Amino acid sequence: MRDTLLIGIVGVLALVALVRPWVGVMGWTLISIMNPHRYSWAASKLPVAAVIAIATLIGLLITRDRRASPFTAPTIVLLAFMAWISLTFPFSFSVDQSFAMWDRVMKIDLMIIVATVALTRRTHVMALAWVLVGSIGLFGFKGGIFTLLHGGVYRVWGPPDSFIEGNNELALALVMTIPLMRFLQLQAGSRLVAHGLTVLMLLSAIAAIGTQSRGALLAIGAMAAMMIMRGGGRKVWLGVSLVVAGIAIVAFMPSAWDNRMSTIIDYQKDSSALGRINAWWMAWHLASNNLLGGGFAIYDASTFARYAPNPQDIHAAHSIYFQVLGEHGFIGLALFLTIWGLAWRWGNWLRRHARGQEGGWAADLGSLCQVSIAGYAVGGAFLSLAYFDLPYNLLVLLVVARRVITEQARETAPIERERSRAVFPGASRPIS
Repeated sequence: MRDTLLIGIVGVLALVALVRPWVGVMGWTLISIMNPHRYSWAASKLPVAAVIAIATLIGLLITRDRRASPFTAPTIVLLAFMAWISLTFPFSFSVDQSFAMWDRVMKIDLMIIVATVALTRRTHVMALAWVLVGSIGLFGFKGGIFTLLHGGVYRVWGPPDSFIEGNNELALALVMTIPLMRFLQLQAGSRLVAHGLTVLMLLSAIAAIGTQSRGALLAIGAMAAMMIMRGGGRKVWLGVSLVVAGIAIVAFMPSAWDNRMSTIIDYQKDSSALGRINAWWMAWHLASNNLLGGGFAIYDASTFARYAPNPQDIHAAHSIYFQVLGEHGFIGLALFLTIWGLAWRWGNWLRRHARGQEGGWAADLGSLCQVSIAGYAVGGAFLSLAYFDLPYNLLVLLVVARRVITEQARETAPIERERSRAVFPGASRPIS
């Protein structure tokens, strides 16, 4: 029954994508991030995401739906990052073992570019935000209740065979999604929806703590601090709420959770933390000796024997920064950091230029996307999530929102000039 339902939904989404490509983007995002097919039997082996992606691409070619240019500053750098990854791939330490991840990353980034082309309206921005919140919020809802029912004794895990399968990865995804929940709450026209999102934010915070991820705790702290420092009424509410909810959740968690979190300070006594530091040094030494990095498959005995301080302690990078550094060298890391630097600047642009336009929805989006990016920057320092879809979808939201605001300004400029002439009939042109 579950397989039939899922295959039916995918089939409908693919058919609609042929005539409405933006719907295909939503379907792809849902499948790619939530991974509902991983909870079925037959469908788990089917290329359900690929079916929707192909239908979306065909729809872009055959329909007359409006299409936007894919060339903006952030997307140009993303394209350069994709090109650099493709350049480094043939020189990987193990090309065969690197292929699967290279293929996966290229597909994800291609669809991110497609999303910036297919999404052109405010309604598209809101739809994508709801898809992202729904895809991750489901695990926050379930995980929060699970944590409360079991007193925080057991860890919360994500969907199998996905980027967020691990407890740490799911925690960061939840933390990054909470600001998007707040964004939707600010735009909600219904008290019922607003209160429902409040419950979802609280349960997602509880689930993030329930994963027992130390990185999630740091990310929540960074996000709350950012919101409080900015101030400004509605914005500070989220920061204060996160702090209050965090204190209450921490008091609820068992002593085993306290002991695990204490290793953030006493990291010298934690073998996992020391293993990560060993992997970071490995990535640094590797990149220092190889301009192109080592490719996606560098976490093995031979690589650690050549570049790690402790050759016997083999770990994944556990850091978005050292992950990209080791796999694609310093040039790859520079491109990766530039993507998020530009995303941050575009969030600033929306905060400055979108105030007062249709309720300032885009200003709220820019500000809260920055909060999510801050969570990613801090929490990602301890996780291998450099290629996870969710942060790149934040980029899509910012790119499309800025385009919408810019077009609104162009449309209203002639109207404002006409009003000015009506008030000052003698003025033929603006006074410079």
